[in-house]
Amino acid sequence: MDKRRNTDTNDSSLTLLAISGSLRRASYNSAMINALMTLSPMGVEIDVYRSMGALPLFNPDLEDKNVAEVTAFKQRLARADGLIIASPEYAHGITGVLKNALDWLVSGEEFVDIPVMLVNTSPRANHAQVALKEVIRTMSGNIIDDAYVTVPLLGSALDAIGIVNNFEISNKILSGLRIFCDSIRSGVLTTENYH
Repeated sequence: MDKRRNTDTNDSSLTLLAISGSLRRASYNSAMINALMTLSPMGVEIDVYRSMGALPLFNPDLEDKNVAEVTAFKQRLARADGLIIASPEYAHGITGVLKNALDWLVSGEEFVDIPVMLVNTSPRANHAQVALKEVIRTMSGNIIDDAYVTVPLLGSALDAIGIVNNFEISNKILSGLRIFCDSIRSGVLTTENYH
């Protein structure tokens, strides 16, 4: 585990950065992230990154130029104990906006060894999940498989409030979040460690 993150056993509070791979206003993935923020237990702060669309297209020539939005994104990830990603599937892959955000993190140290929780709002988004896992492994992130949550929201009318108020769905989400947090606190981060 990255020594810059929370390794003090006397401090069980966690900060988790959460990102949605969709810019759509009524996105189910964004609703899921917002529901997670509402459901997060005491001692767990979920920092939702809402500026994915403000990140410039990845350009290696700009990596040493201290682009303000990119720098802010990296700093928020560096402060986090874990990362939550909700990604829709577009054309059997992850979205361009999500891949662009991850590309900005490839050459830095912020992503290395960070625990990652994946949430999925459609059981049919298997291709995107496989692609996303491959990218995360390549970037040396640690996917916590036991925390993976799939909730079939596609075609429903549920927004974040509806998700929170749905007993079955909110319990499933909260269960995954607890497993994720427990894994971080215990240091058991090897479920998908490929490096």
